[in-house]
Amino acid sequence: MSDVALAGRLADDLDVAFPMLVRGHQDRVFSLALRLTSNRGDAEELAHDVFVRAYRALLGYDPDRTRKLALRPWLATIALNAARNESRRAGRVVASDASAFGADPADAATARVTVARALRNLPEHQRESVVLRHVGGLTYVEIADVVDRPVGTVKADVHRGMNALRSTLGGADDHDGQENR
Repeated sequence: MSDVALAGRLADDLDVAFPMLVRGHQDRVFSLALRLTSNRGDAEELAHDVFVRAYRALLGYDPDRTRKLALRPWLATIALNAARNESRRAGRVVASDASAFGADPADAATARVTVARALRNLPEHQRESVVLRHVGGLTYVEIADVVDRPVGTVKADVHRGMNALRSTLGGADDHDGQENR
């Protein structure tokens, strides 16, 4: 079911449609949470928290607002804000998992630590934009809405963040590979 149709069903009957939202987006939300926390247990808690927050928010939305929701970026916004809040509370830096950047599974543990360290060295706005683009699969326009920054700034953040990662990790200088949407 498309997100537009699902948003309509959520507006019509939240309790019936909400499990469909969870089933349709749980893998993406968990993947994003894992890249933001670098810890499976924390990611599970964060993903659960995202859906609890989403449900509570939807309870307060009028049906027209719910029908207009772009669900994927909306859930990414909730995940990013929840991760930021937990990071501030725990005094940690929101990081990422190496598998987001195509690490060989045999070397995943070492690569995860290396990439997480490289990501921690990025300015927060670059780190978030890179994770939302390359893990969350959001378009630049969607990321701009999530982080409340202009699209051009988000593009620059992703570009500079990826260049810094490539430089730090010694990767090839290839481009984003996705159109500017």
